[in-house]
Amino acid sequence: MNLKNLKKCKLCELYKTRLNVLAGEGNINADIMLIAQAPGELEDKENRMFIGPSGKMLDTLLQNAQISRNEIYITNLIKCNLPQNRRPKQREIKACSKYLEMEIAEIDPKILVPLGYYATKYLFEKYSLSEFTKKEFPKLIGNIFSVENRKIYPLSHPASLLYHNEFIDKSIENLKMLKSLL
Repeated sequence: MNLKNLKKCKLCELYKTRLNVLAGEGNINADIMLIAQAPGELEDKENRMFIGPSGKMLDTLLQNAQISRNEIYITNLIKCNLPQNRRPKQREIKACSKYLEMEIAEIDPKILVPLGYYATKYLFEKYSLSEFTKKEFPKLIGNIFSVENRKIYPLSHPASLLYHNEFIDKSIENLKMLKSLL
């Protein structure tokens, strides 16, 4: 994937505060692409996807669902760390989405799995699916939406499970279901 321009990207103000620009990682022939919001502070520092507390939670979920990281591709909607883990701004999403679009085209997964509200909102807008509010987002989790030649399967972001561990079992069930969608 030609992400040479990604490393030099200055399309939004995040270039001023980032250490690294994180391209996705994983199996470039994957049928499943997980799309998170943005790299955390540790991910920015180490230039690796999902290695902090959210990554440990993701690894636990994947292991329990018998999915290997080697089987999937993982990326972010925003490629730079958001200062103080703030919400992404619309102009940042717009600027960065061209890189996500390149990844989707290159990997060509059968299933896009947005993790959390912002990644789901972006994909719903991209594929002209129904609009939803943050309050309505939980109703979308674990549902399948067919678009063009693929499916969208929104899930909770692993970070949210660090604070709401009562949803871990349901998240594992959702990930197990993901494998059966192939």
